[in-house]
Amino acid sequence: MDRLGRAFRAAMRKRSFAIDAIVILPDHLHAIWRLPQGDADFSTRWRLIKHYVSVTPHRQWSWQPRFWEHAVRDENDWRRHLHYIRYNPVKHGYTKTPGAWPHSSFRRAVERGWHAADWGATEPSDMPAETGE
Repeated sequence: MDRLGRAFRAAMRKRSFAIDAIVILPDHLHAIWRLPQGDADFSTRWRLIKHYVSVTPHRQWSWQPRFWEHAVRDENDWRRHLHYIRYNPVKHGYTKTPGAWPHSSFRRAVERGWHAADWGATEPSDMPAETGE
C-alpha cells in the first residue's frame, strides 16, 4: 500500500488532481478524482501511477490494460458514486461495514463529517449500477 500511495503522490505532483474518495481492494480499486477545471486527462494520470508502481522493486503488480471512467454530472451523481466506492468492500464480502476496511478513505470522511461512523451497516439504496468491474 505504501508504494501505491507514493505512486499517487508522484502522479499528483506531475499532473494535479484531488481524491474525493478511494477504496483499494485485493484485485481492484475505485476512486473519485477531482481534476483541474478544463482538464479531463485521466489516462496520463493512470499511466503515471501504473508506471511508478511497476518500476518500483519488490512486489509485482498486475494492472488491467484499461480503466473505466465516468464524468460526474452533478452532486447527486457524485453522492451515488461515493456511496458505491464506500460500500464496495462490504459488497465483495471483505468486511461487514465500510469503516472496518483499512484501505479506504471512509474513516477520513467520517472525521470530516461526511458520513456517520455506522454508515453502510445496510446497503445504500442510491448506488449506481456496476461501474465496470
